[in-house]
Amino acid sequence: MAINSKKNKIVAFIPLRGGSKTVPLKNIKKIAGKPLAFWAIGAALKCPLIEKVIVSTDSDLIRDVVGKIKSKKLGIINRSAETTTDKASTESAMLEFAEPNDWFEHIVLIQATSPLLQTRHLEEGIKKYFKNRYDSLLSVVRQRRFIWEEKNEKAKPVNYNPLKRKRMQDLEGFLVENGAFYITSRGKLLKTKCRLSGKMGVYEMPEYGYFELDELSDWVIIEHFLKQRKGQYR
Repeated sequence: MAINSKKNKIVAFIPLRGGSKTVPLKNIKKIAGKPLAFWAIGAALKCPLIEKVIVSTDSDLIRDVVGKIKSKKLGIINRSAETTTDKASTESAMLEFAEPNDWFEHIVLIQATSPLLQTRHLEEGIKKYFKNRYDSLLSVVRQRRFIWEEKNEKAKPVNYNPLKRKRMQDLEGFLVENGAFYITSRGKLLKTKCRLSGKMGVYEMPEYGYFELDELSDWVIIEHFLKQRKGQYR
C-alpha cells in the first residue's frame, strides 16, 4: 500500500490541554531548553510521511507559544470546553477534529507528555502500520521484570520459577503501552469512537521510551535523556 498516495493522507494530532493538576501549564513548561510540547511537535514536523500536524488546545497562552513555530505544516485549532474536562477522553478531542474534516485518511495521535518520541519512531511505526495493513497501531516498550501477584495473603511468581531464576536480560519480557503515539484511520475512529480497533499492531520503542511526564519527579529523568539529544528530533 503506497503511503504517500492521495488516499493515504496522514495527519498528526497533538492535544494540548491548558489545565494540569500536577504541573500547571506543563505542555509549555520548558524542559531541556524547549517548551515540553515542542519536542512532540518537532518530531512530527520532521516526519516526511506526515502531511499536517494539528495542535488542538483550549489555552490562548499555549496557542501563542506554539504559534512561534514557523511551519506551513503546522495548524492550531480550538478545543472546546466539553473536551477539556478532567473526565473528557482524548478521543472526544480527536472526534471533534475528525468529524468535520474529511481531507485526511489516517490520524497519528501524539501525546506531548512523551517527549522522548523521535521522528524515526514515527516513520518506522507508520511504515509498519501500512505494511501489515493494520486498522490501528500503538507504541509500546518491552519491560523485563520479575512479576508477582498476591492472593489471600499468599504471593506467587507470574513469569518465572524462583528455583530456576534467569538473568533479567534473558527474560522475554512483556510489552507495555507507553502512550507516545497511536495510529488509526479516520473511518475506524469515526465508527468505533476509539483510537484502537480492528486488527491491531505494535511498534516497539527503546526502553527509555517508557517514561511519560506526569509528575514533577519524571521531569529530571526525562530531561537527562533529552539533553543527550542536543536539541535533535531524530
